[in-house]
Amino acid sequence: MKLFISALLLTALSLNIFAQSATKDKGTFIEKKPGFYENYIMKGIKEFDEKEKKDEPKKYFKVDLTNVDYPTSIDDFTKQWCNEPLSQGNTGTCWCFSTSSYIESEINRQTKQNVKLSEMFTVYWEYVEKARRYIQERGNSEFSEGSEADAVTRMMKMYGAVPEKDYTGLKEGQTYYTHSKMVAEMTGYLKTIKETNAWNEEAALATIKSILDHYIGTPPSSITVNGKKMTPKEYMTSILKFNPDDYVSVLSLMQEPYYQKVEYKVSDNWWHSKEYYNLPLDEWMNTLKEVVRKGFTVTIGGDVSEAGFVSASQVAIVPTFDIPAEYIDENARQFRFSNNTTTDDHGMHLMGYNERKGVTWFLIKDSGSGSRNNEKNKGYYFFREDYVKLKMLYFFVQKDAVKDMMKKFN
Repeated sequence: MKLFISALLLTALSLNIFAQSATKDKGTFIEKKPGFYENYIMKGIKEFDEKEKKDEPKKYFKVDLTNVDYPTSIDDFTKQWCNEPLSQGNTGTCWCFSTSSYIESEINRQTKQNVKLSEMFTVYWEYVEKARRYIQERGNSEFSEGSEADAVTRMMKMYGAVPEKDYTGLKEGQTYYTHSKMVAEMTGYLKTIKETNAWNEEAALATIKSILDHYIGTPPSSITVNGKKMTPKEYMTSILKFNPDDYVSVLSLMQEPYYQKVEYKVSDNWWHSKEYYNLPLDEWMNTLKEVVRKGFTVTIGGDVSEAGFVSASQVAIVPTFDIPAEYIDENARQFRFSNNTTTDDHGMHLMGYNERKGVTWFLIKDSGSGSRNNEKNKGYYFFREDYVKLKMLYFFVQKDAVKDMMKKFN
């Protein structure tokens, strides 16, 4: 009898191993072909035409999606209102495009208004505040293109907001944004200040503003809405009815205490905000799912440089040759963050979900060029829940959506 039971166990084990091996993902090499970035953005930026490089073809190792069941249309998702996806051009401003899109959806959810906000208004003042801190910290503060979702509400609280039509940040005839020369000039100027120890804040900020004015224009101090002149702050409060204090960031990292507000220790959190609510991973995932099922959207940030991230198919999964989904836990997540194989390199707007054969997929609106390489669902990605669980690091959301979660924090 014991021999019979042992044989049954061995048979069951072998069948289980066979079943797992039968569903293993495979990888393939995909040749990098010119896409939206090369064919549109770079050709639409005049100063780059003569510098356009003709690189040798490259191949990237990506998951083979042949046998993967995934959504193929944004119509497969339960989704909330948002504006059409926009390109961030040749800039590092995903943090602003994603969060501005999110705030536009929030304004629509709360007031039924369909508004298009100016991303560059926020970007302008973000650079001013980055420069201010750089000067105050005597050069010991980050000055680069990156930032975080809560930078948008931080700048809105300080400076307000304006519609895109009142401040585009584009010069006449310019099709796509490009900030490389502008950032290089500001960075070079601040480096000179540090080398010469010339820490005159008023003079330095005046120069930073003059550089910004030259490249993206001077932001308006007042706008006219419905025949009434008002400041950007008045527009935000009286027209948009938007309160920047109503939004929080939710993190999940083992390196910080759970159920406490902590600092998100990445370079893009350049002002060292300690306002991130840190949750255990399973609770973080369950909270995110609950939020989107209740009809909210979020800004989400994390890593998009993986073998399971296939922009040509607009799909992101975690292949089994990386780690099987059932093994993804807080240790696997922290391990990748600690050894820098998971980095906070992109912000996006999560604005829908799909339940597919017991697995949750998320609809991601994106301003990056890769999401425009496929004509069918231009400006979108489909993220499987295992990818979000392992590679997305935080989400930014309205307080009402997570009020039960917030009760667990002191």
